[in-house]
Amino acid sequence: MSFLFENLNVYKKAMELVVKVYAFCGVNGAGGNRKLVDQLQRAVLSIPLNIAEGQGRIHVKEKKQYYYTARGSLYECLPLIQVYASLKILTKEQYEKLYDLMNEIGRMLAGLIKSVK
Repeated sequence: MSFLFENLNVYKKAMELVVKVYAFCGVNGAGGNRKLVDQLQRAVLSIPLNIAEGQGRIHVKEKKQYYYTARGSLYECLPLIQVYASLKILTKEQYEKLYDLMNEIGRMLAGLIKSVK
């Protein structure tokens, strides 16, 4: 059995982002700042969780609200990775890879939101 959200490319990309962020936080200790680590991990995990929950909703307004929340969580991640880049905890290359992936997910979420009718 599979759930419909598992087939969405945006869900797959969001899960990829979760894995990359959690790996970064685990390997580097993310600079030792537990509050920043917690905030980033919660925000990034919220993206696929809200996509999945939105897929489980029947009413259009509910679906859209969960997708908007996923997008908000994605936007919340950006300042956090910018802080890590500014503190030189993330390399320029790591930052750019995460930024590009987040940008792609943002475009995909916009399309998902528009597709809900």
